[in-house]
Amino acid sequence: MDNKNLADITFGGGCFWCVETCFNLLKGVDSCISGYSGGHTNNPTYKEVCSGTTGHAEVVKIAYDPEIISYEQLMEIFFFLHDPTQLNRQGNDVGTQYRSVIYYKDEAEEQKARAALKTSEDSGKWNGKYVTEISKLEKFYPAEQYHQGYYDVNPDQPYCSAVVGPKIAKFKKYYGEKGMLNTETV
Repeated sequence: MDNKNLADITFGGGCFWCVETCFNLLKGVDSCISGYSGGHTNNPTYKEVCSGTTGHAEVVKIAYDPEIISYEQLMEIFFFLHDPTQLNRQGNDVGTQYRSVIYYKDEAEEQKARAALKTSEDSGKWNGKYVTEISKLEKFYPAEQYHQGYYDVNPDQPYCSAVVGPKIAKFKKYYGEKGMLNTETV
């Protein structure tokens, strides 16, 4: 994208391989970076984050063009892609690093995050109490290079073919029918 007026958003909804891949398929998304936020260790490694001792969540930082896709649309997709009622897990992925979390940069963005959460809760899409954390973004650490675009490089890896692939197929069907996919990346 040539637009230099990009905004960014950071959130976590389980394994970042799936979240990153899906958001990269959307019109208006310039880039997605898998990484870690919300912990107390500087420059954590994947192994450290997976140990559960750093306090970080697996997250994705998304740069997007708000003239093409809105914050609210990104939030709708965020709540489509994961179950916000599961505490510290998504499916068989268990641990605080898989928590549902939205990070905000300022008070205005915090209010937008809270409104998006309420909209999703009110929709009735997910049964149960939402446990999505809404926290101030302190630091974002990019994950190791091999995590970036992981699914695209490793679609036949067992976790990718069993978990990530089916989620991406469901995502493509739903958002493809809405005309929100970038046909150059699908």
